[in-house]
Amino acid sequence: MEGFSAARYQSIVAGDDAASIARDIRRHIVSSLGADYHRAGPLRVYKALALAVRDRLIDDWIRTQRSTYDEQSKRVYYLSMEFLPGRFLVNSLLNLGLVEAARDALAEFGFSLEELEAQEWDAGLGNGGLGRLASCYLSSAATLRLPFYGYGIRYDYGIFYQLIQDGAQVERPDNWLRLGNPWEFDRPEHLYEVKFGGRTESRRDVEGRIRVDWVDAANVMAMACDTLVPGYRNGNALNMRLWSARSSREFELADFNAGDYVGAIQNKLSSENLSKVLYPSESVRVGRELRLSQEYFFVSATFQDIFRRFRKKGRPLERFADFVAVQLNDTHPAVAVAELMRLLVDVEGLPWEKAWGLTVATCGYTNHTVMPEALETWPVEMFEKLLPRHTEIVYEINRRFLDEVRLLVPGDEEKVRRVSLFHEDGERRLRMANLAVVGSHAVNGVSALHSRIVRDQVFRDFAELFPGRFSNKTNGIDHRRFLLQANPALSELISGAIGDAWITDLDALRGLEPFAGDAGFRQAWRDVKAANKRRLAGFLGAAHGFAVDPDTLLDIQVKRIHEYKRQLLNVLHVVTLYNRLKAGGDAVPRTVLIGGKAAPSYATAKLVIRLVNAVADVINVDPATSHLLRLYFVPNYCVTLAERLAPAADVSEQISTAGMEASGTGNMKFALNGALLVGTLDGANIEIKDAIGADNIFIFGKTAEEVRGMRAAGYDPRAFARADGELVRALEMIADGVFSPAEPGRFRPLVDALLDHGDYFLTLADYRSFVDCQGEVDRAYRDAEGWTRRSILSVARMGFFSADRSVREYARDIWGVVPVGGER
Repeated sequence: MEGFSAARYQSIVAGDDAASIARDIRRHIVSSLGADYHRAGPLRVYKALALAVRDRLIDDWIRTQRSTYDEQSKRVYYLSMEFLPGRFLVNSLLNLGLVEAARDALAEFGFSLEELEAQEWDAGLGNGGLGRLASCYLSSAATLRLPFYGYGIRYDYGIFYQLIQDGAQVERPDNWLRLGNPWEFDRPEHLYEVKFGGRTESRRDVEGRIRVDWVDAANVMAMACDTLVPGYRNGNALNMRLWSARSSREFELADFNAGDYVGAIQNKLSSENLSKVLYPSESVRVGRELRLSQEYFFVSATFQDIFRRFRKKGRPLERFADFVAVQLNDTHPAVAVAELMRLLVDVEGLPWEKAWGLTVATCGYTNHTVMPEALETWPVEMFEKLLPRHTEIVYEINRRFLDEVRLLVPGDEEKVRRVSLFHEDGERRLRMANLAVVGSHAVNGVSALHSRIVRDQVFRDFAELFPGRFSNKTNGIDHRRFLLQANPALSELISGAIGDAWITDLDALRGLEPFAGDAGFRQAWRDVKAANKRRLAGFLGAAHGFAVDPDTLLDIQVKRIHEYKRQLLNVLHVVTLYNRLKAGGDAVPRTVLIGGKAAPSYATAKLVIRLVNAVADVINVDPATSHLLRLYFVPNYCVTLAERLAPAADVSEQISTAGMEASGTGNMKFALNGALLVGTLDGANIEIKDAIGADNIFIFGKTAEEVRGMRAAGYDPRAFARADGELVRALEMIADGVFSPAEPGRFRPLVDALLDHGDYFLTLADYRSFVDCQGEVDRAYRDAEGWTRRSILSVARMGFFSADRSVREYARDIWGVVPVGGER
């Protein structure tokens, strides 16, 4: 294999200068796209440039792979139902160090880089923070030279495209692949059979051992599709391998020959539905079955790929965990525990005890939320129908585990019931989070508070049984995308002051602290923010017709629409502020932007979106207040939109009910761009406060402990409403149709949920504290010098929240992997 070594690889790329890139663009327009480069429009030039960049990425990827094989490194396989990479073009150019060369090359074709960037559609592979975190970690792993692979599903239609019509969310298919995807490589040579259904048969092998075969199963083929992710200017590239479902055959020939051509094609298309859409609706059984099928589909294909790679060097199976680390990114891939056991026991013939030891040593589990709907459970009847052998395996895992528990806590059958992998009350259900905890050697939360809740509340019984298994790994973000790329003017100002070491070592931002006292630097900082606000206002005006005044305080809340994230609390403040202004009160001129998607079947969240737009329709046209307060709902929040919003924000709202948000990463993105946070003591807000200083963040509301105590004591939301006249007025306006005169009762369900149905997320309990906190924001913003000083110090102290730091911690504490490869 000497010729395979990294040192002997011969590059296919002639050069990285502008002339070489222009030559490659012409070549790809002709030979890859079949067009005349003299008549190429922006889409063809974009695709040709993407292919030219991909040529350079594949060069780096091959060298990276060869280095990994040369060093026989242990590898990390990161299993995630979601990836949210955003656009690839500028990010790849930035990491390769080719932005300026590409700009110069494009001059020959008459296009700017910004024009071509607009041709690219965000890859629709995720729903929010979970998928974005996976993409951040993949980018950091590439920069840190870790042997790392991201595995997921190549959805034909990702999270829906959100339109707002008559104030309401309307979902449209997110056909992000409709114009093709120049970034990926299809790998039809890596095509794996994935089984569903059927039954099991027991037999004895030649050595007399009982073996189980999975027979009469239907099958779907999984084809690998690779997208390459570069490290930052280090000649390293990793791949995000996503699985696309293919029919096991083009169609059933017997059906076709019998004249049932339509039926034959329908069977083929049905097989390929597995990778059609991200998160099918779970409101109907077929949607739930498809969701479970998707989870097993990508887990099964991934493990077949892992075993293929592991076998290349002929290593003994007993050393599997020495060369393979599997990280489960939340509970969706938890079936991996049962699948690895099936492969080790049924296919490889290992004894149960040895297989179980390897499984636990291989797997790690990251929990991302304490919300019950994310701690997946499946009806046993459904699980058994789709995965009969895995059901048997899980029963056996559970039997052995509960036997151990009874030895450890004799007589405590209540604890046995709580830790069982099966929920026995009512419909019997399989608890996937419990399976992930039992089958992993490491379990972590994603902020200090969340990890404490995971250990002391959600999985308390397991933490008592496995005290060394639980840890914290606070999330981080890809600061190269969300600061260096998204905010080039601020990045240039920072580098001009302290150098560019922060690009690969975010802790170096500490060097900014002395500049907070420099009046000239503060003015330059404000100038950058003002320019970013003008740029965002221009975009929102052109794209949506919004009349955003860039000279107002820009107050932004963008995230998934959910009751615990409390967009409704934000609206209550807006209504209160509106009422004060109508009464002749004074306030800092403010523009409030809210954005995010509601799950299609989440009626309450969709009603909140409608309320935001209804309130905006009233206050934005009121001549008495519209120069002081405006509200807009920004449609179709995505990574590219986040890159526009974060650099422009003055204030970022991180106002979830304390104890409900696992971490949040939007807080990190906005704080790193100089926005000041308004937040509860929830998720990573606590660690951000500790890092940047309590004077540089606006904290309000009940703590997680107070939230628990109020719920336990019998929280009465009406008591809070009765005691607060401004709150009563805002609730009455919403309930009585002030914002929906054509349908006065439209928003009453939102108010009833707060007053009469428990207000589970304590919106009313935190209202007064939130409104008072916003008054503090107003007073602080009036002091431009003081506000700027806080903004600079906030950015200077955000070094801990880099994804690089987080990934290093995983590598050191959970995966046991080290960097590989040499310089480019």
